[in-house]
Amino acid sequence: METIVKFCFTLLLLTLLTKGIWSCGLNNITIGTIRSGVEIKGMPEWNVVVVNNCDCPMQKLVLSCYDFKTTEPVDPTIFKPLGNNACSVNNGNAIKGKDTIKFSYAWDPPFFLRPTSVNATC
Repeated sequence: METIVKFCFTLLLLTLLTKGIWSCGLNNITIGTIRSGVEIKGMPEWNVVVVNNCDCPMQKLVLSCYDFKTTEPVDPTIFKPLGNNACSVNNGNAIKGKDTIKFSYAWDPPFFLRPTSVNATC
């Protein structure tokens, strides 16, 4: 009887894992934007922090960035408009688990940045 219970428990655990119950995705990406207090060419500067709240690395993160503009240069390996109102984060490279990516831009009003696609690598 004990063997059957262990087998059923193991089968249930494997089923949950393969169904993605503990997998990472868009819900594990947090984006925070806060005004820095600095102005660049007459526009307020915004500091953006992108957080991977998952333990696993995430790659190919794309954010919505409708009509993104800035008067302050942004390193394109960190944040880059791709067209079609989408922007790449970290040049598509993996963001380690629990790690952050930071960048700043200057425009008014601030842009609503939200994750639209990502690939978890665990």
